[in-house]
Amino acid sequence: MNQIDFTYLSGPDIERLAMSDREILDAVEAGLRAQGQGQTVIEPRVHLEPDPAFKGHFNVLRGYIAPLGLAGVKIVGDYLDNYKLGLPSEMALLNLFDPRTGMPRALVDATAITEMRTGAMTALGAKYLARESSKVLGHIGARGTAYWNVRLLDSLFDFDEIRVHSRRRESREPFAARLSRDLGKEVRAVDTWQACLEGADIQVEASRLLAPEPLFKTEWVKPGNFVVPYGTMSAVEVSLTDIVDKLVVDDWGQCQGGKLGSLRAHVEAGKLSAETLHAEMCQIVTGERPGRENDGETILFWHRGLSLSDIALGAAMLEKARTRGLGQDLRYA
Repeated sequence: MNQIDFTYLSGPDIERLAMSDREILDAVEAGLRAQGQGQTVIEPRVHLEPDPAFKGHFNVLRGYIAPLGLAGVKIVGDYLDNYKLGLPSEMALLNLFDPRTGMPRALVDATAITEMRTGAMTALGAKYLARESSKVLGHIGARGTAYWNVRLLDSLFDFDEIRVHSRRRESREPFAARLSRDLGKEVRAVDTWQACLEGADIQVEASRLLAPEPLFKTEWVKPGNFVVPYGTMSAVEVSLTDIVDKLVVDDWGQCQGGKLGSLRAHVEAGKLSAETLHAEMCQIVTGERPGRENDGETILFWHRGLSLSDIALGAAMLEKARTRGLGQDLRYA
């Protein structure tokens, strides 16, 4: 048997890649386009909860993108109390394989990938579904994905005002300071959900609740808004979908099953169903379904996270790493 090697990209390797906002958005959008063209396989995520006392679980995401010639499996831990240990709440590894032979192609630290591709999905949703004139962003949550939500959204909209809120002052104030520094504009940390969300044009809810709690009030959503609730535990009222003109998801197969997710109660109540769903995001990217058609539409986008986004962004990182001489070749067999 010939020697088999695979590439390992570590967290420091990925930092040195310095992926630009445009590179991240283009990679994730390419994955959506392949999905919309029927060139992918995506399996619903599965969960592993080792022990409820640990306040965490693992998500296992699986997929295949034909144009890239890659199959992938990402395993990501999601642990609420990791901040007490100085650890990210989400840490991940992405495994990439040759789909024709099963041969390992790469192992990639996917912690940053998870954060970047989540932010890219939020931003791409806004690209197609938010008003072009949107100038005020309200963002709940200060975890890793939150940074990329705000950064990539601002790269598209250049907001006049950005407000952020999270449960802990010691997280939201440094979060706002980091964004202010990196974006070159004021990002304001506020003390309440209402102060953050009310009056905003784009409203993103990426909270870290221990149990469902309707903290995001439907009355704060203006006609014409773009709303993105994607917390693991629901923070929205059941009435939210009643005022929405279009409901969009990243993958209906993932959204209609499982016990977790921001709109789980809406699915169970029949408010979000195959009949009420406007489109999957990939259908909008390919033009199969319309995105925003006028400024008066109130549109909600619920994304649970696609394995395809992980694979597409991981592939883009691998390609850039080859041109930069980054990463390690490891012996497999």
